[in-house]
Amino acid sequence: MTEERITETTRDPATGSTHTHTTVVNDGERSSSGGSRWGLIIVLLVLVIGAIFVFSQMSDAEVAKDEAISEAANDVGNAAGQIGDAAQDAADSISD
Repeated sequence: MTEERITETTRDPATGSTHTHTTVVNDGERSSSGGSRWGLIIVLLVLVIGAIFVFSQMSDAEVAKDEAISEAANDVGNAAGQIGDAAQDAADSISD
């Protein structure tokens, strides 16, 4: 925004007093309106909601990964139990 200041000084020859007058002229540009402020608020709100959504999806993926690991560990435990039972059966059949 451009601003021009015009200062006029007048002197009264009879009394010797001076008078100063300043005029300020603007180029006509206005400051931003409230509409751009609301637009910025809406954009920020959308970004916050998007961030919350992304982080919640990441959390769901972490839970799914943890459940898969738990299930795999359970399967390994069951397989170990079956091997132990087979070994016991083999030992029993040799003893008989």
